[in-house]
Amino acid sequence: MPKLAVVIDDLGQHSTLDARVLALPGPVGMAILPDSRHATTLAERASAAGKTVMLHLPMAPAGGPYAWHPRLGQVELLSRLNQALAKVPNASGVNNHMGSQMTDQRQSMGFLMSELQQRHLFFLDSRTNRETVAGASAQAIGLASVSRDVFLDNDPSPDAVAAQFQAALRLARMQGSAIIIGHPYPSTLALLEEQLPRLHAQGIDWIDLGQMIATRSNRAMAAHGADGIYRVSRQR
Repeated sequence: MPKLAVVIDDLGQHSTLDARVLALPGPVGMAILPDSRHATTLAERASAAGKTVMLHLPMAPAGGPYAWHPRLGQVELLSRLNQALAKVPNASGVNNHMGSQMTDQRQSMGFLMSELQQRHLFFLDSRTNRETVAGASAQAIGLASVSRDVFLDNDPSPDAVAAQFQAALRLARMQGSAIIIGHPYPSTLALLEEQLPRLHAQGIDWIDLGQMIATRSNRAMAAHGADGIYRVSRQR
């Protein structure tokens, strides 16, 4: 069966919306912002509920005390990573919040992947930059990682979200699997509440990110590279 994984980003800011995500059935990945008001409490609740807890690590152009920026040295980057992980307990992986000015930094991404490997954490590249080297950096050292295929709600209107969801299902059938990232918008949550329980009847196997990593075996999808190797447009 084609396989689908679903991740909701930007969590920890609004308790009502967080609760709706937590109540979604099945293996939803929950990416929690470390500087959000409810980060630690939500991470603990999500872990207890059996959800995949992820640190949603801010990266440039994102700001704040945990954000990774190209101008920062490795000592500061490591400090910010450690503090962010402390705010999101029980995280089994990390994905980038924003990052269009950071995920193309080869040295910093290599450093991040090495640190995650030491902690036995996976990485999900949100692919906010076409020139990202995050997936390639993870692949180079054998870190468990995957990359996002479809953003569900860049346009949060209900019709657009529904169209993106159907596009993700088509992609899953075409290439065998698809990873969706969405946000806790009312339109997104309404669609997922309605559609996720119907996936099995539509011939889609809804799995968690750990299973997706195993399914893809750290290989890039065709849109992200050739012959399973992540494409690198340029190096910094």
